[in-house]
Amino acid sequence: MKNRTRALALAGSAALVATLVAAAPAPATPTAHKPASVHGGGTIAYPYVPREHDIRFTVDAESVPWSRPFPGQGGEQGMPTDARGKVTVYHSMPDQNFTGVAEAEVDCMITGGKTAVVTAVVTSSNVGWEGKRIGISVQDGEHGAPDRVGFSWGIANVDVKSDGTVAEPRVGTCMAPAPFTEVVKGGFKVSPAPLPPRPAKP
Repeated sequence: MKNRTRALALAGSAALVATLVAAAPAPATPTAHKPASVHGGGTIAYPYVPREHDIRFTVDAESVPWSRPFPGQGGEQGMPTDARGKVTVYHSMPDQNFTGVAEAEVDCMITGGKTAVVTAVVTSSNVGWEGKRIGISVQDGEHGAPDRVGFSWGIANVDVKSDGTVAEPRVGTCMAPAPFTEVVKGGFKVSPAPLPPRPAKP
């Protein structure tokens, strides 16, 4: 009788283990990295130009991590901030009867919360900016707050030399000031994402 009871107990334990294993959730499969992105366009209020000036930005950018390899300094796999897309800058100056326009290809983007920094290299312009990297920051306003934009020229990125002369340094990838101007028309959507892990070396 004792052996039979013991056998039944062992059988019950085995059945319980089998039930628990069957009920346990399957191990989670690794999910693909969701890219960060910035999309939209807006007119800004900029206090250092006449009121009739019209300054607009459009940004369509998406992260493509580790897609722009470069030789040396550990860049053979690219950077986690690699990105693609397009930036357009538009500045209408009625008092000068001129409108400046520049289009640029995105090369870097990084996000934090609802703020993004994007850099892009100018491919065409009518102001002599071809080949110049520009930096744009965008803040997607929350809880009724306005969207905001910052840019790497005008009041930022100025290098005062020892002789008192002023130069505009080159903008590095993903470098832009805080979004210091308010969007008064239009808007932007920032979809943030954490930096992805480094891929395994082949």
